[in-house]
Amino acid sequence: MNEDSMKELERLRKQISQQEKMASLGLLSAGIAHEIQNPLNFVINFSKLSCKLLQDMEDVLDELESKLPADADEEIREIMDDLKDNMCKIEENGNRASSIVRGILLYSRGKDDEYIPTDLCQLTKEYVWLSYHAVRANNKSFNVAITEEYDNTLPQVKVIPQDFSRAVLNLMNNACYAVFSKSKGVSTNPYSPTIRVKLAKDGDRVRLVIEDNGLGITKEVKEQLYTPFFTTKPVGEGTGLGLSITKSIIEQKHNGTIEMESEPNEFTRFTITIPIQ
Repeated sequence: MNEDSMKELERLRKQISQQEKMASLGLLSAGIAHEIQNPLNFVINFSKLSCKLLQDMEDVLDELESKLPADADEEIREIMDDLKDNMCKIEENGNRASSIVRGILLYSRGKDDEYIPTDLCQLTKEYVWLSYHAVRANNKSFNVAITEEYDNTLPQVKVIPQDFSRAVLNLMNNACYAVFSKSKGVSTNPYSPTIRVKLAKDGDRVRLVIEDNGLGITKEVKEQLYTPFFTTKPVGEGTGLGLSITKSIIEQKHNGTIEMESEPNEFTRFTITIPIQ
């Protein structure tokens, strides 16, 4: 066996080892997700109860208004308004977290081909920011401006939520990696890492665009972009399966298309389209 074959064998061995770790992590994540669901329900329910108590308190204040100094009444109401805003944010983000947990549980239970009418704007937004926070958790110095455009007139679309969300996550992870890698190599010229996300109706289809101003993709890489196990990332940072899985999810499971445009060191733009019906 020559030296090149040995290197390729070692690379494949490391990739398989990484995949085994990811599979174990997936099982662990499913268990954690199941345990998280109960306290999440408590957070959501008690935020609703707290809002109701604040409303009751406001009713009591209305009855006591003539007995309280005007400045004290105004201060109390301002505090109550702030508490209401806080409760609404807790409930909103609790629901977002609960939605992510449900997606993990659906996937872990093997319901791979269950097509469900889905609010794609909400689902996409959830996983765009899930990707961002995941990268931030591992790299505190990472930062990027994310601009989002969502078509609020878009009807619900039948998709496999856990698969479509995985496609969004894969593309966002790549975009974050591209801008982060470029930012580490820029020392003189100012560089503002930016990712643009746009989801809109396009005739009888939905079009999702995820574009970054990161490293870009060379012609040589483009030719192998969707090849399973091909990756430009260091060993341990990527399995080389993300884009091949994304292509399969969009083209085979959702009868859609995935296209890529890129200029080295300028931008990379992925465009996904799937039929609404």
